[in-house]
Amino acid sequence: MLHPLVGHEEARRALTRAHAAGTLPAALRIMGPRGIGKQRFALWLAQLVLCEAAGPEGPCGSCRHCRRVLKLEHPDLHWFMPLARPKGASGDKLQEALESARMDRLAELREEPLRPSWEEEATAIYLAAARSLRKRAQSPPAEGREQLFLIADAEALVPQASSPEAANALLKLLEEPPPATRFILTSSEPGRLLDTIRSRTIPLHLAPPDPETSLAFLVERGFPREETRAALALSAGSIGMALGYLPTDDGELGPLEELRRDAFELLRAALSPHAGDGYAAALAYPPAGARALMPLLDALEVWIRDLAVVTAGAPDRAVNRDSVSWLGNRARELGLHPAAVGEALPEVEVARREARGNVNPQLVVAGLVSRLRTALLSPVVTA
Repeated sequence: MLHPLVGHEEARRALTRAHAAGTLPAALRIMGPRGIGKQRFALWLAQLVLCEAAGPEGPCGSCRHCRRVLKLEHPDLHWFMPLARPKGASGDKLQEALESARMDRLAELREEPLRPSWEEEATAIYLAAARSLRKRAQSPPAEGREQLFLIADAEALVPQASSPEAANALLKLLEEPPPATRFILTSSEPGRLLDTIRSRTIPLHLAPPDPETSLAFLVERGFPREETRAALALSAGSIGMALGYLPTDDGELGPLEELRRDAFELLRAALSPHAGDGYAAALAYPPAGARALMPLLDALEVWIRDLAVVTAGAPDRAVNRDSVSWLGNRARELGLHPAAVGEALPEVEVARREARGNVNPQLVVAGLVSRLRTALLSPVVTA
């Protein structure tokens, strides 16, 4: 059973009014930071559309349609999400293997719907999956008045800028949805969506829930208050991201906490007087699978931003509060200038482009650390 939806009350009221007035868009694009509940919000919207007795407060939550959505068992709700490419499958076999993997993922989500917004493997929504979705959309609803297709992390429809086939396969559906069919796309990186996808969907922006609301939600489910509060501070109130910072059930570091520490080591190497530290850091990464570096680069960008605000004299705005003293001391020792730190941020985006292009991860990391050292430690020329 799905957990309750946290926050987003104003957006819920707006969509409830639109549904009652018959003006709910047929193709909606829900955007916002990772882990804030965009997919859970989309599932709430599916309840609203399929509910037998929706009212001014939204779906009733108790009719057979609402219950089946909450159990992820409704035959008119089709949830597609990025998946790892099945090994050894191609052609028609790939489509079958992806559908089997999608069913397995849905089973996992039924068993554990509250989970970190984190994927260790590189994933995508492949052309074979888009074709399967398109074929399914041509059939009428099985039980309800309408059917809904939820496409999670829709930026994964374009895993490479040169390979937009999966996204293009859906364009006609989004432009002219079949009768009684709706599409809900979610995205944490809407800038990676094709312009043609954006032009065919109505945007809805969601902000993170209030941190205290998120804290109360997680504490009610047994998470320790103080550790959870610290995790939410790192995730700007995002529940899905906070879960990744909390320790695992066996006491190991959460995946995002481990990632945060790995990103810190890259910043430490960039600020080291020894250039060889960057090459040593790069050798800790595998020689293949560069797209898996993307979360690491996100975490490193936060560290660089924290270095910038500390250098500029605003340590209270840092995200990584536990390292403010180290950042401040290092900035003073090296005589860092806020402008130099600002110049370093674009280098992370260069590394992202290299990672999306599947450049050797060791080369990506070594080049990034070298460029960061140059940007951070070069004298700033002022007029």
